[in-house]
Amino acid sequence: MDLKGKWTADLGNGKYRNPILYADYSDPDVIRVGKDFYMTASSFTYVPGLPILHSTDLVNWELINYAAKELQPRYDKPVHGCGVWAPSIRFHDGKFYIYYGDPDIGIMMTCTEDIYGEWSPLVCVKEGVGFIDTCPLWDDDGRAYIVHGYANSRCGIKSKLAVCEMTPDGTKVISEDVIVFDGTISHPTLEGPKFYKREGMYYIMAPAGGVPTGWEVVLRSKNVYGPYEDRIVLRQGKTDINGPHQGGWVELENGENWFIHFQDLEVIGRIIHLQPCKWVNGWLTMGENVDSGLCGQPVKVHEKPNTGSVSEIKAIATSDDFKNGLGIQWQWQGNNKKEWYDITEKGLRLYAMKTETEEESNMWNLPNVCTQLWQAPSMTVTVKVSIPRGVGKCKAALGIQGLKHGYIALVDDGSVEFVTGEASRDSKTSAEHVEADKIISQTENVYLRMEIISRVNAMDALARCSYSTDGNEFFYLGEFKPAQGKWVGAKHAIFCAGKDGGYADFEYFDVK
Repeated sequence: MDLKGKWTADLGNGKYRNPILYADYSDPDVIRVGKDFYMTASSFTYVPGLPILHSTDLVNWELINYAAKELQPRYDKPVHGCGVWAPSIRFHDGKFYIYYGDPDIGIMMTCTEDIYGEWSPLVCVKEGVGFIDTCPLWDDDGRAYIVHGYANSRCGIKSKLAVCEMTPDGTKVISEDVIVFDGTISHPTLEGPKFYKREGMYYIMAPAGGVPTGWEVVLRSKNVYGPYEDRIVLRQGKTDINGPHQGGWVELENGENWFIHFQDLEVIGRIIHLQPCKWVNGWLTMGENVDSGLCGQPVKVHEKPNTGSVSEIKAIATSDDFKNGLGIQWQWQGNNKKEWYDITEKGLRLYAMKTETEEESNMWNLPNVCTQLWQAPSMTVTVKVSIPRGVGKCKAALGIQGLKHGYIALVDDGSVEFVTGEASRDSKTSAEHVEADKIISQTENVYLRMEIISRVNAMDALARCSYSTDGNEFFYLGEFKPAQGKWVGAKHAIFCAGKDGGYADFEYFDVK
């Protein structure tokens, strides 16, 4: 892979810098299986869901698969902010398992013997509204448990963690919830727990204090149902890494300990950091400058994990020439249909869905929008597109999806237009507005460009739209300030829209 212009964490001198992934792999969890590390993350309603990433050194990561090729039928159309919340990944008895909470359905599970292959259909382990942020634990005697949090928005419960027992195969809950810790006073907004057992002690590691400014908590007990002692082990301290928390702990073959977590950068999303750890008197300490209370702060640069091997410097794929199909980095806004796209000699052909109303054709509401994560604080994206002339105001668009979204589109009447829109937190949309348009008398081989410039510690961004008819000289059409989506960062987006159908050809998607 050509790494020029890409964000890489590996400094090439035995050290790494944070973040290790400048991308919205929200609520990460990580495991080690032999010499390999695997990570998954929240994907909400984007499909395929439950991304699987692989590394051999915890610094250089590659996207290798998705565990959920589709979600329940309710996600045939976007249900922003719902779906896959805070999953956990585990390896037990020769199988990989992923559990997650869907706040409107219950605790879901999928498993496989081949992490690169097909995963089993999703099954509901515990039905009910409000169960989120789940993690299993198989005990030494073969009994299986799961810890989870609660979504206050769904069930009116907040800052509490519960444990219940499952069947030994992890497919069904067989006991009632036992509240094992109440963080209402000491650790408000306690959520996202991960479950471990070490040297006879049960540990729950969980974030608290809210996403923007929270901290990481470790709970421990001699009994799976508690009572649990608590310690804060990581917080922002004197760094500019706000809200460092929610992630997974791994131990290397040589005994080193590491913790992967996120930092929320709003429009970019929740990017991924790696912290060195040590066990001190039965407590896991994280980061640097650990004080007498066992609490540390994030590191910016550190020696890489000593895995005993040299790893290739990698970055997650972004650009795509579509010659080998649709790249693994792409996700749809809803359960995707085969009729949405083809790969042709011209590249990626996207088809428009016939829509009846303006609301249905709004970018926020279209399921056939093809998206991918931002992978850097600033970038320039260019696509080369063609569209048949005169198919009922059909358009080929390059955009940014979020609560405040926008796109630049080639229209089949031989014009380009710059459009913006906005959605409220309850996912209701206002009408999209054409901010500017220009007649170019061309519908073949037009270049559309989005230049994204992050500002204020990368927490907001400006997107500038331009077009070209020859690929050399670009003309400014407008700009807007994108906003993050619902629980997700802003995303790159390409799509074809037209009330009467139609299609558009994308020759390439280039990111620098």
